[in-house]
Amino acid sequence: MPPAPNLLARGPWAPEDVSFAWSDEPYVPAPGASADADLAIAALEARDSPSHDGLSARLSAHRVDAEGRLHLELQPVRWALRLLPGGAARSMTGQCVVRSHDGRWLAGRRAGWVATWAGRWTLGAAGAVDPRESPMHTLRRELQEEWSVVPERLRGDALILLPNDMVMFAGVAWLPPGAEVERDAEHDQHEWWPADVDAWPAHAEPTLRALARLVESGES
Repeated sequence: MPPAPNLLARGPWAPEDVSFAWSDEPYVPAPGASADADLAIAALEARDSPSHDGLSARLSAHRVDAEGRLHLELQPVRWALRLLPGGAARSMTGQCVVRSHDGRWLAGRRAGWVATWAGRWTLGAAGAVDPRESPMHTLRRELQEEWSVVPERLRGDALILLPNDMVMFAGVAWLPPGAEVERDAEHDQHEWWPADVDAWPAHAEPTLRALARLVESGES
């Protein structure tokens, strides 16, 4: 079986409960990792997928204080390292799970040309944490960019180390009644899955079901 994700820290956190500090020193990968990243970027370009080969955020340290607030130490890292299996160097991604006012879950199928998760279903919005950006702001920004909506309420839920050595900052956004989403070009289809995770369609991957149950557990 593939290795399971590792839960580094558990919320829930209100936006004001997540603080961050940025280092001016960028992460320096091993020479072999840089060369592999070059090859990965070239492969994306060969299939006409955007390379995005700039800088994003890396988690260098974190702690949860006595009041339960999350403190993150971040530094710039080359975006392309996240393309390496097992070699993402703790690059950070924000995963914004989206729920309607009546509890349904927004799911989108990633277009075939995108750099990551091409052709697969995901929950809500996701993307790299930009330099100097709060991961909590990443959730809000990605939601606006990918679905053209603003949340009524936003919460951070978990800091998760994925098997490829990427760190996911996962949170949930609730939309106001009557909100309508408009998907971007990175998705070719979207659906609203039932509030009951057990009633989800067969194409909902186990990893998505596990993420939804993690979000649900933060509401109890």
